Amino acid sequence: MVRLRLTRGGRHKRPFYRIVAADSRMPRDGRYIEVLGTYDPLKTPAAVTIKQDRVMAWLKQGAQPSVTVHHLLDSAGVLKQLKEAPSKA
Repeated sequence: MVRLRLTRGGRHKRPFYRIVAADSRMPRDGRYIEVLGTYDPLKTPAAVTIKQDRVMAWLKQGAQPSVTVHHLLDSAGVLKQLKEAPSKA
């Protein structure tokens, strides 16, 4: 299963995260499929950049976001767009 989750970068006590699509069996900082954005919690307010079109494509294919990524996508308004988009029947 593909998960949308964070991979950690940065140095000691200076975290920087990438939002990635990765196989759920891979380790946290292991191999990933695609980089979908970044998250910098040290900035005030926290800086989040997201490739919305790519995130939407992964969610429509059935990728599951982690709890933290779900909150980041919700605050960025990506999940709201997903709910408003007409589904193909």
